[in-house]
Amino acid sequence: MKHIYKILVLIFLFAIVQGAVAQELKIISFNIRYNSWNNIDGENGWPYRKAAVVKMINEEKPAAIGLQEALIDQLRYLDSALPAYQRVGVGRDDGKEAGEFMAIYYDTSRLEVESYQTVWLSDTPLEPSLGWDAACRRTVTRVCFIEKQTNRDFYYYNTHLDHVGKTARSEETKLIASSFTGSRRALACAAIIGGDMNSTIDDTIFQSFYDVGFRPAREMTATTSQKDTYNAFGKGKGAVIDHFFVRGLKVESFRTLDGDYGVPYISDHYPIEIVVRL
Repeated sequence: MKHIYKILVLIFLFAIVQGAVAQELKIISFNIRYNSWNNIDGENGWPYRKAAVVKMINEEKPAAIGLQEALIDQLRYLDSALPAYQRVGVGRDDGKEAGEFMAIYYDTSRLEVESYQTVWLSDTPLEPSLGWDAACRRTVTRVCFIEKQTNRDFYYYNTHLDHVGKTARSEETKLIASSFTGSRRALACAAIIGGDMNSTIDDTIFQSFYDVGFRPAREMTATTSQKDTYNAFGKGKGAVIDHFFVRGLKVESFRTLDGDYGVPYISDHYPIEIVVRL
């Protein structure tokens, strides 16, 4: 009888440990820097960085990674180099393959997609369009993920706010925040918003996120980083302009991934990474 009791206890403890591991998710946001047709980046061009980008992803093993500035040729390379991952997202210029993608790759062994959509950050969000005083078409890709082992869901939003238009950045955050109102599920869901925000964390544009319950991930954990996320390939002044905002999830850690993956810089931005618990 004691032997059976010990076995049951071990099974119970194993289930607890497995459940805890399953609920922990690593998410990365990364402005990958577009592949310039005229090689303006020289030795920092995509052909010299792409293997190191794959190495970073394989070493970090995120459950999901949101990319900014990715062009279709870069995505096709990553598709072939990362067989454990699938992606969602469309090109911002035509809603298909033209222009930069706000692509989200996800580990198919950990996550499944319940729904997803790319919308334009403008007054006409369902079609390719330019918003307010923005210099470029801007989009957000939003995914409802199901974590397979726990069957719990969460939303991940991947975006790139405009680098020129001040009004645009303010209106873009308002538009993203508005999707978290209007229904019980939207008001209550666990969610992550990440990306290149082209703004420091003290910018008033982020009040829209605070108003719907989000907080900066850097401030939600003792294991955090305040390092510059924009590095300019080491040729200019850095800045902290890439951010994660989180609600309904426990943030275990925040890291700026400035390690050595085989080249001095894998982009003109460092990836940022959070580990969250559902």
